Amino acid sequence: MSNFHPTAVIDASAKVPASCKIGPYCVIGAEVELGEHCELIAHVVLQGPTKLGSHNKIYPFAAIGIGPQDLSYAGEPTRLEIGDHNQVREYATIHRGTTKGGGLTTVGSHTLIMAYAHVAHDCHIGDHVILANGATLGGHVTVEEYASISALCPIHQFVTIGKHAYVGGGTTITQDVLPFSKTSASREVHAYGVNSVGLQRRGFSPERIKRIQHFFKVLLASKMNTSQAMEKLKSEGDLGEDVAMLVAFVEKSERGVIK
Repeated sequence: MSNFHPTAVIDASAKVPASCKIGPYCVIGAEVELGEHCELIAHVVLQGPTKLGSHNKIYPFAAIGIGPQDLSYAGEPTRLEIGDHNQVREYATIHRGTTKGGGLTTVGSHTLIMAYAHVAHDCHIGDHVILANGATLGGHVTVEEYASISALCPIHQFVTIGKHAYVGGGTTITQDVLPFSKTSASREVHAYGVNSVGLQRRGFSPERIKRIQHFFKVLLASKMNTSQAMEKLKSEGDLGEDVAMLVAFVEKSERGVIK
């Protein structure tokens, strides 16, 4: 194929459409499937079973679909599935799942995974997520849609990062991050209220943001503990979709939320 560099190594079982561009020294292993119009710039390694959607762009030295860094992994055919219109930058790594974790790692669509970021086994990344340089996700992490994780942030195993959340650079995350929140570390890790600028950019109305801010005021600024705050919010009647989702997020959290 004219779009495939002659130094690229492509396994006979791989499915690579002619519309894809495969650059110099890329290696595409067995059981890898690419969608239309994907581009591997150079020196990219893809192992399978791995499936990518369309219009994904992978930059040099990224390693995708590699077996998990888990001592219990014994070569089982676990999977990685990636959606459409994603960018994976230099030296980023995305690993397949483990059998004990469900056997599947997923990345949604329209994500930006920057240089040296790591997505470990059995993670689930939603749409429109940004992982900045050196963001490191332990196994079984969930990152919900439109969340942004800044540079050099280690995320503990089994943590959930809520939708539209913003995590500041260099923050170690060991508990769940509230949706819509700004969470960062100076001396200690705290939630610092609502990611209002991000919500405005995504079309949230002032009234909708005001309701979310009220939730955070009750949870973070009152003298009530978490259970008391949730009961107060539920006693107020019509919570609205966003606040109801926040209450459910807090109540189902197994690791606790960062306040």
